[in-house]
Amino acid sequence: MTVDWTWWAQLGFILYFLLLNGMYLLLNALSMISLTSYLRERAETGEVAPYLGVEPPVSILMPAYNEEATIRTSVRSMLQLQYPDFEVVVINDGSKDQTLAVLMAEFELEPHPEPLRQAVEHKPVLGIYRSRRYANLRVIDKANGGKADALNAGINAARHGLFCGVDADSILQRDSLLRVVQPFLEDERTVAAGGTVRIANGSQVRGGFLIKAGLPGNWLARFQIVEYLRAFLFGRLGWSPMNAVLIISGAFGLFDRERVMAVGGYRTDTVGEDMELVVRLHRYHRAAKIPYRIRYLPDPICWTECPEDLGTLGRQRSRWQRGLAESLVRHVRLPLSRRGGAAGWLAWPFMALFEWLGPLIELVGYVFMIAGFALGAVSYTALAAFLLVAIGMGILLSVNGLLLETLSFRVYSRRRDMLQLFLMAILENFGYRQLNTLWRVRGLWQWFSRSKHNWGVMKRSGKWGQ
Repeated sequence: MTVDWTWWAQLGFILYFLLLNGMYLLLNALSMISLTSYLRERAETGEVAPYLGVEPPVSILMPAYNEEATIRTSVRSMLQLQYPDFEVVVINDGSKDQTLAVLMAEFELEPHPEPLRQAVEHKPVLGIYRSRRYANLRVIDKANGGKADALNAGINAARHGLFCGVDADSILQRDSLLRVVQPFLEDERTVAAGGTVRIANGSQVRGGFLIKAGLPGNWLARFQIVEYLRAFLFGRLGWSPMNAVLIISGAFGLFDRERVMAVGGYRTDTVGEDMELVVRLHRYHRAAKIPYRIRYLPDPICWTECPEDLGTLGRQRSRWQRGLAESLVRHVRLPLSRRGGAAGWLAWPFMALFEWLGPLIELVGYVFMIAGFALGAVSYTALAAFLLVAIGMGILLSVNGLLLETLSFRVYSRRRDMLQLFLMAILENFGYRQLNTLWRVRGLWQWFSRSKHNWGVMKRSGKWGQ
């Protein structure tokens, strides 16, 4: 009896995409439940971020490499945060542009030699400066070592028990620090908390703060708005109640400095240092039987500039995919541990099957089904079923995310903007997501071939910060 392998392959790809999108719909449902509960609690405390007077001091660490276009706006944003006690530490990681010169002129920096503890290793420090205008601003100038190395230098320089890592092309909402610190006040077991990253392109920013959210004219940036909403607000929110959040974005995350130092700080041999640290924190605490919590919150907001050209966006997505692969493989023992918990037994396999290996399976699936149809090996019915689950359910996921955004935070208040975003949620499934799959497969190849990695320089327009 001859086995019709083409029929089984068709069935396999259809079932995979059905499982993929079905699991994301389930995660969206969990996110909806979590969001409803969160909004109910927020309604009880009021729209204004609660200020209790017992908030712990925070060190804001901002690694910077060739950020002359946005560094003024970003630092100004940090200095004006609504928070009782914090410091801002900018780490210039050997920038080749005028980043350090811009900082020195804008904030009146002067040399301020001081010894740094060596709790975690990093490249040599070339100079330490403090601002004559702002007592809580310092700048560390160091040899280039990459983002993780710069963050390690910031951890050594930090004066407070909590540190908040923020990208130098980003700005925080004025109350974001007050909101993201709440889990540390509510539960002493909390070791890390992350907020939502949103796209700043097209928005109006004055004096270091976003005053009106808007849509960029660039279509790539618009697609990314939908993508970020899906990934943050209705992806990570589903994992948070299970204590299974594996990613806290490097653009905005708050950490217990002692716990991070206990696991050795950020690893400098990966491009996914943010995810790798969070997975390592899970593994460390579970192995040592130390109670802990890692939380995601939807309303502490960080606004960041996203790429507006295919080359930069493609390199960014390849880098993210490589970082994800490195983080999961490095901690492959987490799902095999008897103490893996939801993070190891649920989140790790989910990320491995749908995020790590998913792009390769998706690419092969698209090529097989379309080429097979063209050659007559795949029937019209099979192709239609495949496209229904691959594209139709993808549209459903994106539209569902925007509906939940509309019913909750309504960051984009104009009806015209929301209608355009709904259009983007449909159109992204016809080309953009498939292109993203190609970039991610390239990232897998870079990981597999162990090609050299670096900061991953992105073109900055800085227009949103003017």
